[in-house]
Amino acid sequence: MSTTNNDANNKSNLEKEALEYHKKGRPGKLEITPTTPLISSNDLSLAYSPGVATPCLEIEKKPETIYDYTSKGNIVAVVSNGTAVLGLGNIGAAASKPVMEGKSVLFKKFADVDGIDLEVDTEDTEKFVDAVSLLEPSFGGVNLEDIKAPDCFIIEQRLREKMNIPVFHDDQHGTAIVTAAGIINALHLTNRKIEDTKFVSNGAGAASIACVELLKAMGAQNNNIILVDRDGVLYKGRQSNMNQWKSGHTVDTKARNLADALKNADVFLGLSVPGSVTKKMVKSMSEKPIIFAMANPIPEIMPEDVKSVRSDAIVATGRSDYPNQVNNVLGFPYIFRGALDVRATTINEEMKIAAANAIAELAREDVPDEVNAAYHGVQLHYGNDYIIPAPFDPRLISSVSSAVAKAAMDSGVAKQPIKNLESYKRELEGRTNPIASILEPIKARIKGKKQRVVFAEGEEEKTIRAALSFYNSGFGIPILIGRENRVKETMDRVNLEGLNELIIHNASLSKKNQKYIDNLYKLLHRDGHLRRDCQRLINQDRNVFAASMVSAGDADAMVTGVTRPFGRCFNDITKVISSKNNQSFLSMSMMVSKERTVFIGDVNIHDTPNAEQLANIATGIANTVKNLGYKPRVALLSFSNFGSLSRPSSKDLKEAVNILDKKQVDFEFDGEMTPEVALDYNLIKENYPFCRLSGPANVLIMPSLLAANISFKLLQKLGGGSILGPLMIGGEKPFQIVQMGSSVSDIVNSASIATYNAIFSK
Repeated sequence: MSTTNNDANNKSNLEKEALEYHKKGRPGKLEITPTTPLISSNDLSLAYSPGVATPCLEIEKKPETIYDYTSKGNIVAVVSNGTAVLGLGNIGAAASKPVMEGKSVLFKKFADVDGIDLEVDTEDTEKFVDAVSLLEPSFGGVNLEDIKAPDCFIIEQRLREKMNIPVFHDDQHGTAIVTAAGIINALHLTNRKIEDTKFVSNGAGAASIACVELLKAMGAQNNNIILVDRDGVLYKGRQSNMNQWKSGHTVDTKARNLADALKNADVFLGLSVPGSVTKKMVKSMSEKPIIFAMANPIPEIMPEDVKSVRSDAIVATGRSDYPNQVNNVLGFPYIFRGALDVRATTINEEMKIAAANAIAELAREDVPDEVNAAYHGVQLHYGNDYIIPAPFDPRLISSVSSAVAKAAMDSGVAKQPIKNLESYKRELEGRTNPIASILEPIKARIKGKKQRVVFAEGEEEKTIRAALSFYNSGFGIPILIGRENRVKETMDRVNLEGLNELIIHNASLSKKNQKYIDNLYKLLHRDGHLRRDCQRLINQDRNVFAASMVSAGDADAMVTGVTRPFGRCFNDITKVISSKNNQSFLSMSMMVSKERTVFIGDVNIHDTPNAEQLANIATGIANTVKNLGYKPRVALLSFSNFGSLSRPSSKDLKEAVNILDKKQVDFEFDGEMTPEVALDYNLIKENYPFCRLSGPANVLIMPSLLAANISFKLLQKLGGGSILGPLMIGGEKPFQIVQMGSSVSDIVNSASIATYNAIFSK
């Protein structure tokens, strides 16, 4: 199939998937969920009449108590009139709603801020300002989005004047803050001082002007920054295509176009159009030029073109497939989180600079192994190709939000200062769902590696959808086990395109069967299996066939489990794939709730582990958790705390602690402990000051399969959190087993993890 046809198919599938994503189930991307119980008549009397009258009267007497008795302090209005939406232009307020809902989702996912989208159907700036300002009692902050210039300047200024809550136009200031963070590190790496640096910004719209103003607030000199728009340089005395916002940034210069301006310049900021910078222009810049080409999706100049003429350059873009992505999601969720938490009346320059510095400083810290995944398998260290943190770094919320909160307090705009910033940082770490923080870097790292992943249940609709999504996302090459006519029938039935992109193997007709049968017979002939038994398994059992492909090197990883219980899948696969280094297989699940992230093991493999096995389980899971970017705090769980109830069943737990002591492992651990103590650090400090854990446990080692699996399943159904797992650990070859009935995204996630293991655990 030609590249053109492939692109058409991929685009068609993407469009269908996007429409289905927004339409399926409850339409849209948002819902409102109560935070208080409403299961009895007493609850009803408190939530509404007559009880609700009491907080109403309190707020009437003391208006500031609205933050105590309502959700105002955690709600941001995401407001647009749809006049400058993404790359779509002026599509109107109604058509902008999916984008504003999406922005609200980002607020929630990354910073646990409740974003409520408001689409204001007017291009009259005064009407817009009136509509938004009158809603001030409802919200703790206002995020303006996708409003055309110069209206966005007028609207933001007027709202800041009228409202006593933070008002922030992300297209301006979010871009400026993340850009400034990258500039801070680029200047540091090239040994420049901002006050001596010569900047050129191509584009004189909202984002460009905001970038320039923030850089000036950080010390850049007026005469060292040249702005260029479509008519050329903004020089003193220019009359054409000027307004009050541009006029404030004119300079005395002989340069009249971008090429003139870039001669001997240190930094280029591109917030303009694709292809506007040439190699010749780059060559004319100073030594170690800094180039932020942020036009999307095609930059002003491609990074490889820069490097072809200036190997000493530091390059950033707005794209995720190159190093140093300038992405607003590094900023706005965390800025509002910090501003809301101290009840800031505004987001001032000090807070913006604090955010930029915090983002920059995070890039200089040691990077967790899994966060390294964000840049295509390169081990990330602070340097020319890593000046901005990966967008899904889970540490951003604690670093940036706390810095913003502190700046708000120091600058006098915080109405409710935070007394203990260290405690606040720990609280921030538990607010968000870090599953995306783990999976997105993994997915970024496997892109383009072309690993072959077997989807064992290849005739299932969910499996086919997952395989197509896996392929279209560039995560690898999917191989479906099934009958081609059945796969085609399923795809035709649900109107799926892309059959030509899928490799399909019929286990009973494969030319590799003889090799697989021979290999399986060598493994099983002393376990009571005749050769014909092995032949039947290869021909008829898709899990055995898929595992044989991986074992023989004809595929790199496999995923299964949609239609079969875990135990059966595991038994089938481990007929072929053994554990690594003669150690035991392990399985671990991650439970993510609003309050915390907890890793649970072993949820599927060991029935009643002895002391040595418990110690090995603790070590294996702790090492995996470290690789995921977390500091493991391991609790070995029981029904008693440190021998308070002596029973034979707790003997192995105590001995496991002794074994870990002797091994001098490099992670925190203690036990035996009850779960309510392990998860409540206050209980630990008050009652067990000798405990070695420095915070609440985040790795729970269960004493038996019974306890682990029941606890995990109960948490999954009743806990209200997100689940990742079970994740298989310890196989000689990589495989993952999803839970029966898993969603398409669950299958893709597990396939991605298996692929990652195939690449980086060899």
